[in-house]
Amino acid sequence: MTQAAKLSKKQIDQQFAKLAGWKRTGDVITKEFILESFTGAARFITRIAPVANRMDHHPDLKLYHYKRVKIMLSTHDAGGLTRKDFILAAKIDKLG
Repeated sequence: MTQAAKLSKKQIDQQFAKLAGWKRTGDVITKEFILESFTGAARFITRIAPVANRMDHHPDLKLYHYKRVKIMLSTHDAGGLTRKDFILAAKIDKLG
């Protein structure tokens, strides 16, 4: 499998402008979703799993305060952000 190419700062800025509610810290983009309940938060994560598996790109996930889910995206193999991160972020937004 071909490794995804790390994006330049300009490319990251262009991709980031297309997302709503995401934050960037270094080489990671994050977003927090607040669901209606613990069960809702767990279901949200289970809806992300098949999307991430199809892309072969898996986010770091944190379920905390019983109904909050934090998504953290970075392409570890590339050592930073790639198009895959932004594509997955947009797909996750559609699930939220």
